[in-house]
Amino acid sequence: MSSVILRNVNKSYGTLPIVKSLNLEVQDGEFVVLVGPSGCGKSTTLRMVAGLEDITQGDIHVGGRPVNDLPPHKRNIAMVFQNYALYPHMSVRENIVFGLKKSGADAQTIQNKLADVSEMLKLEPYLDRKPADLSGGQRQRVAMGRALARDADVYLFDEPLSNLDAKLRHHMRTEIARIQHLYNMTAIYVTHDQIEAMTLGDRVVVMRDGIVEQVGSPMEIYLQPTNTFVATFIGSPAMNLIEASVKGSDLLIDQYRIPASKVANIDLETLAKHESVLVGIRPDFFEDSSLTTPSDNVFEFDNIHIDLVENLGFDKEILFKLGGEDAKARLDLRSNNQRHDHISLTVDFNRVLLFDTSIEGVLLNPGEIEKSDD
Repeated sequence: MSSVILRNVNKSYGTLPIVKSLNLEVQDGEFVVLVGPSGCGKSTTLRMVAGLEDITQGDIHVGGRPVNDLPPHKRNIAMVFQNYALYPHMSVRENIVFGLKKSGADAQTIQNKLADVSEMLKLEPYLDRKPADLSGGQRQRVAMGRALARDADVYLFDEPLSNLDAKLRHHMRTEIARIQHLYNMTAIYVTHDQIEAMTLGDRVVVMRDGIVEQVGSPMEIYLQPTNTFVATFIGSPAMNLIEASVKGSDLLIDQYRIPASKVANIDLETLAKHESVLVGIRPDFFEDSSLTTPSDNVFEFDNIHIDLVENLGFDKEILFKLGGEDAKARLDLRSNNQRHDHISLTVDFNRVLLFDTSIEGVLLNPGEIEKSDD
């Protein structure tokens, strides 16, 4: 396997910029997920690594060698596409070994690889079938088998599960993670599904409008988003963002006066420069007050009116108004509240973030800023 380095990579179509000054290093054996909304440049980035798109500016290195000017077949990169890209006139067997034959592999190597991949992906019963005779999940496994049969330096996945139903997506997600760990593959995976990003990636790269907004481990992205875009894009349901007025050392939301000192990593002098801030609270971080133990850093929002209850099995999500905005809390089954009930919710403010209302960036005290730069 090999590392992948992108340095100041730009891609434009005419005067339209698609990817802007992208810098990223994928370590040998690392699984990195590019995630973002449609049109953010993630698939274009993947195709530039594969050599299917020329770069406008910058450098791409695979395994320590520059590949800017190398055609795709000389980069030793395997790719799994969204639409499977199987040869319809070939059997499953022929599709899997096609790349090996084209590279001149000997018959024994081809047979061994076919046997290994077929057993791993449970494709033995389908080797003589054509793609038209397979289900979507089976076709995706064949596409993965064709990629895995090669001894590639890097494996690229371009939204490979987007055409599958929810149950099959979950199963294939597990299979991809298992295979990546088994082979210690260097992999770059593109998706718009933040659940895939959080469950698969060693690191997650969040993109918007061709720009990398944040890079970090799934939990770093979840717990410490750098701005409101990342905060609301990652996490399901999305983070609640509630505007609060700053009054001295307090935050005012509706009738609630919250001591700002309860919020972790906030410098009161920095906060005093703002008339208002956005208070970010993950739905998972609300708790039913009747089921919690009082604590110094916990704040209680009492007498909350429940507008809607969505039962999700073990969990339930309740919808309510806070600061004039719709807000959600995710509670477990011990909370037996119904629509139009009133409930008191507590929040541990160690887990709350404050964002600047104008630039939408997270507010940190100077010590935390230095720490994050390191």
